[in-house]
Amino acid sequence: MRKPTLLAYPELSPTIDISWIVSTVLQSDTSSVRREVGASPVVPLWQLIILSGIILWLYRSILFHLVGQWWHDPNFSHGFFVPLFSALIIWQERQNLAQLPLRPSWSGLPISALAMCTLVVGQLGAELFLSRSSLLILLAGLIVLFCGWTYFRALLFPWAFLILMIPIPTIIFNQITFPLQLLASRVSGLVLPLLGVPVLREGNVINLPAMALEVAEACSGIRSLMSLVALAIIYGYLMEKRLWVRWVLAFASVPIAVVANSVRIIGTGLLVQYWDPEKAEGYFHASWGWIIFVISLVMLYALHNLMSMILEKAGAKE
Repeated sequence: MRKPTLLAYPELSPTIDISWIVSTVLQSDTSSVRREVGASPVVPLWQLIILSGIILWLYRSILFHLVGQWWHDPNFSHGFFVPLFSALIIWQERQNLAQLPLRPSWSGLPISALAMCTLVVGQLGAELFLSRSSLLILLAGLIVLFCGWTYFRALLFPWAFLILMIPIPTIIFNQITFPLQLLASRVSGLVLPLLGVPVLREGNVINLPAMALEVAEACSGIRSLMSLVALAIIYGYLMEKRLWVRWVLAFASVPIAVVANSVRIIGTGLLVQYWDPEKAEGYFHASWGWIIFVISLVMLYALHNLMSMILEKAGAKE
């Protein structure tokens, strides 16, 4: 085995030479570098701290406003849990990651450069989605640069999951919300007459004998849809080993959210018609969201169990 090359580190100075950090990490033969379990990482800890500090300083304003949107916008309040779950995955896989070879690659530099270009374009164009997405691109570039493609492939899922913490652009959000409003209105307009409630639908407004129900943006189901997609991915990762079943659960969360939201509107219509119209605007209306979200989770769990039963029976017949 070739003896490791002893690297001479310059003295600390007030300025940070990033090019020296990168060249130091990649100085040895990357095709033969391998870290043993419990050994020190290739990159000195103090350099990682400095690099992390630079990234936090560079994205301080972007991260501040991102967290603020999670806090104030109910449509994206699930964003708090996304980085926590990614960190949990990395922590659970820490022993497997310790066994992976460290093969730093210069190909991480153009990826990092792309991230900086994306950041600049996003800042100049006041496009929040580009500015925020550039952070994920930068993380990918740094992982490849310092650890190699093997590490990045191992971290691909927790890295990709971070995309869900970034609110989608407003123009796309509106393109999704309005069709969901119309879909929920149409489904409710078809089901309510079957339950004995006369309905006259005008777009996203459902006219009942007692009052008119407007399926507004908040009632479109987009809020539960965004959260349910994230939870479906988490549930699939924790409860299912088969990759294709995880994909099915993730995609199934979309129709489940639509059906659950339609149930909410139908229930509100029945409440208005057969009980008290004022109840539809008070506590019951506010609590419907949580109730329907729980129903969505139950439906997701039932779908998973049904798929498992079918697969087990199919395997038993073979």
